[in-house]
Amino acid sequence: MTTIGLIGSGHIGGTLARLAVAAGHDVVLSNSRGPETLAELVDELGPKARAGTPAEAAEAGDIVVVTVPLKAYRDVPAGPLAGKVVVDTNNYYPERDGRIAELEDGSTTTGELLARHLTDALVVKGFNNIFFAHLASLARPAGAADRTALPVAGDDPAAKRAVAEFLDSIGFDTVDIGPLAENWRTQRDTPVYVTPYGAFDDPSGTPADARTIRDAVAAATRA
Repeated sequence: MTTIGLIGSGHIGGTLARLAVAAGHDVVLSNSRGPETLAELVDELGPKARAGTPAEAAEAGDIVVVTVPLKAYRDVPAGPLAGKVVVDTNNYYPERDGRIAELEDGSTTTGELLARHLTDALVVKGFNNIFFAHLASLARPAGAADRTALPVAGDDPAAKRAVAEFLDSIGFDTVDIGPLAENWRTQRDTPVYVTPYGAFDDPSGTPADARTIRDAVAAATRA
């Protein structure tokens, strides 16, 4: 099975860790506060999980999920991620992250911003358009009639295949929306952001199949 490194272990990171362990993967969790602060989560997850520093999670992961506030993207260790598949879950919230001119004027996207920092990594955008509670509740076995799909964007076909295989293993289909530059279509306030999967106040969520997600992605327009 694959080892999943997690740089950031909040709502999305913790949910992905639970799904990954349930699917048989090993996980290495990290955050900005130190491995000792993850002891409770590691204990919950059992022997297939351990905590480390962000650099240790980066080194250990076959796939590494970066799920930190966007304002902290420069703190992600670039060296140990060279050549690795990195899944970027970040969204841009100016009230939290401060104003980022390149995102304000649309000249780049959140995924491309991280990719420029991680110059030698294979960055795939994913998990940024779904509420963490729905990520937890909508996972289904392969072949289930009510299986949900998640969009991914990236420039490396093999990296996207690896991410799609991981998604399949934890209970989701994949919709490939194209190169990393297209990840503006899944950013905050687009039609595919949260809405297809149900309301925030409904933790059970609403299954959204691949066609639903493709249609929502296609409906995105630039501001």
